[in-house]
Amino acid sequence: MYDLMVLGGGPAGYCAAERAGEAGLRVVLFEKRSLGGVCLNEGCIPSKALLNSAKIYESALHGAAYGVTVTGAALDHAAVIARKKKVVRTLVAGVKAKMKHAGVTVVEGEARLTGRTDEGFAAQCAGETYAARRLLIAAGSEPATPPIPGLREALASGFALTNREALDLPAAPAHLAIIGGGVIGLEMASYYHAAGSRVTIVEMLDHIAGNTDTEIGRRLQNQLEAAGIVFHLSARVTAVDEGALVFEKDGQALRLPCDNVLVSIGRRPVTRGYGLETLSVALERGAIVTDERMRTSVAGVWAAGDVNGRSMLAHTAYREAEVAVSDMLGRRDTMRYGAIPAVIYTKPEVACVGVTPSEAASGESDAEI
Repeated sequence: MYDLMVLGGGPAGYCAAERAGEAGLRVVLFEKRSLGGVCLNEGCIPSKALLNSAKIYESALHGAAYGVTVTGAALDHAAVIARKKKVVRTLVAGVKAKMKHAGVTVVEGEARLTGRTDEGFAAQCAGETYAARRLLIAAGSEPATPPIPGLREALASGFALTNREALDLPAAPAHLAIIGGGVIGLEMASYYHAAGSRVTIVEMLDHIAGNTDTEIGRRLQNQLEAAGIVFHLSARVTAVDEGALVFEKDGQALRLPCDNVLVSIGRRPVTRGYGLETLSVALERGAIVTDERMRTSVAGVWAAGDVNGRSMLAHTAYREAEVAVSDMLGRRDTMRYGAIPAVIYTKPEVACVGVTPSEAASGESDAEI
């Protein structure tokens, strides 16, 4: 019998496991892929590794403006990917060491909740049964894939990509079309443009960068367009054909031939496939409902990270994990979402915190600053 069972080894999961283990709780953590979750393996860390290489390359190209002349600068995409993999391996090893130091039992495999027990909760993994008095759900998120005709087949063939595949392409595509002008789309556009790809972004909204202040978004778009990235705003993708992206704009149907399509319209919480329904945890718009202490609707069950859909950022997940463990230990602690910083690692970079001027003027946000 464990004191705490953690489903998911991403930032929320491994942070909570470490804190709970250091506090003396007996902890078991399940991870079906690799410790570190999406952030460390196929999100934050690998994308920033690629973008840092692009930044160094572009600095070399334009170093003369700063009195530094570099001759023969080139970006070797294969070498960039190799370095990215090394960075990820190093950091995953670091997380494993943290778990060992905290006394956390790490089970590599896909766990499935089987319901309540007299003392807590039960799960099965690889034929073994595990039980714990408390449960933290940190199952993370996955790429949202809209029902666009041809998209499923394009993903299966490798013509269409999610962020996972985009971070491991053996070569930069000659022309990369991106569905979505949010954070992931813009960051991948920045890297692959630096790597030599023609990049076209097709966005349904009339602006880029999601909820970022619209004036800042316009300035960013101007900079990216000046660099050569093409944008189609207020455009609706209608199909993905092998070799082309089809979309409607200004009442016209347009066909965009390309070598790959990156789907980056956002992410959705993972709430299926691991037996969550056996506990009848309350959901809202596909996310687990949590209060300011990260408690769910079921006593003894907490949720942290992307799975609650509140703020899909790694540093938010860390803080939510801290709050959840504090609550388990009887310590007074609460989560606040009013001033969480966010960054888009494009060139130039964009950072924000709190509410935008339009949100403040309209009262659309209930954030407390």
